[in-house]
Amino acid sequence: MKKFFASLVVASLLMTCTQAFAQMSIDKGTKFLNAGVGVGGYGYYTGGGGVALTAAFDAGVAPNITVGGVAGYRSYGSVSTYNYRSFDIGARGSYHFNELLKLTSDKVDLYAGVGISYFSFSYGGYLDNYGTVYVPIHLGARYLFSDNIGGFAELGSSLATLKVGVTFKF
Repeated sequence: MKKFFASLVVASLLMTCTQAFAQMSIDKGTKFLNAGVGVGGYGYYTGGGGVALTAAFDAGVAPNITVGGVAGYRSYGSVSTYNYRSFDIGARGSYHFNELLKLTSDKVDLYAGVGISYFSFSYGGYLDNYGTVYVPIHLGARYLFSDNIGGFAELGSSLATLKVGVTFKF
């Protein structure tokens, strides 16, 4: 009888544990909108200062894969001749690691990706306009506080090295 009871307890625990774990699914049709601020940067054109305003939209096209767009704007310096202004606009793709890493939370999303963007920079009277196309990378995480609203943080090589803000899931 003790063996039967012990087997029943073990079987019950196994069934409870396997059904208690869930992960955030990223499938075709899943959509995210990130809006936030960014700081830091690389080199002369983005590392000088100021806070960037950023936005990104990602839509699921396959399991664990999203594609979308990204945009950002940064301005700093005096209002006179020495005002730095830069903006960034482009497309990006991301792979979401939730399934691969077997995450047990349906509130966490870890992702990384690459894109193609156009970056424009202007500075007072010395350098009126400078623009280039480049390939930014990003590594990010989202945490959903509810079914549709959460926070995000991204490290990357775009207009700002660190971006943080609010994320919306549709």
